[in-house]
Amino acid sequence: MEHFDPFHPYNHDIDEDDMFVGMMYQYVTNMISLEPAPQLTRRAALNRDREEGHRRLVHDYFADNSVYQPSDFKKKVSFAEKCVSTNSQCNGKQVPYEYFQLRYDARGKRGFTGLQKCVAAIKLMALEESPDSIDDYMSMSKRTARESLYRLVRGVIETFSAKYLRKPSLNDMQQLYAAHEERHGFPGMIGSIDCTKWIWRNFPVAWKGQYTSGHLGSPSLVLEAVASQDLRIWHAFFGVAGSNNDVNVLDQSPIFQDLLTGKAPDAHFTVNGHEYKFGYYLTDGIYQPYSTFVKAFRHPIEPRDKLFKRRQEGARKDVERAFGVLKANWHIIEHAA
Repeated sequence: MEHFDPFHPYNHDIDEDDMFVGMMYQYVTNMISLEPAPQLTRRAALNRDREEGHRRLVHDYFADNSVYQPSDFKKKVSFAEKCVSTNSQCNGKQVPYEYFQLRYDARGKRGFTGLQKCVAAIKLMALEESPDSIDDYMSMSKRTARESLYRLVRGVIETFSAKYLRKPSLNDMQQLYAAHEERHGFPGMIGSIDCTKWIWRNFPVAWKGQYTSGHLGSPSLVLEAVASQDLRIWHAFFGVAGSNNDVNVLDQSPIFQDLLTGKAPDAHFTVNGHEYKFGYYLTDGIYQPYSTFVKAFRHPIEPRDKLFKRRQEGARKDVERAFGVLKANWHIIEHAA
């Protein structure tokens, strides 16, 4: 018995539409074929000369007769000074932090030295260099450079947080009172409080409205800080969406948590024969009229009010100057993240 093919063009039992569908079916069936599974291939390892990268780094910045001198390259020397201080930190990290130790892999190939990793992290923060430039100069991959940055920051926080990332003690408060009274003429002043914004470049598009403010126009994150006359930041609160203003950030900030719970130290000071229990902060006009805030007169008329406004605005520049110095030394904060 002859095989019956319903899609044969000489079969008159089907119409032209069925014939067209059958022909297309055969064409698509012949065209579509299962592709073979891709073969698993390993990425070719780059032959990075890590020893040469270490020698180049020492020769440029840390040798007795280094390439870059203070009279020729001011910017590079400022970077080199940071590297020198970082070098001492790296030597201290050799014992407690295994990541910064000189290690060898299973093939017996030497890894990066602690100095290379620390300098790579400093260059990413201080000069805002890209990981590609780290690869070109020290033969270090992007992943290692970013991981070095993360490990160094975590190490600094773990090592120095007890000394620097803390609230002012009673002794610190008395020293702040004396320093601000001598420098600005404000007894009982703890510091100046203000906020700055860090532009966020690679933000999620779905969060654009939440992190964008009207006057800035770009998504950002807010840093609230209290700084004293010696540029020390005594309080830092970071991560609030950029659409908030200074008042909204203050509502979320833990700066007054000890004061509200009664855990704040009784740092007394005296003004014009009146004794006060807690210190105060200098602010601009956007903040609420709290008793712990001292703002300038908006429209002073009397000569003493004008003098107070001038002195208050001059003293309040301490926190603005702290932000400026912070961004000048660490360019990663100055530019978009």
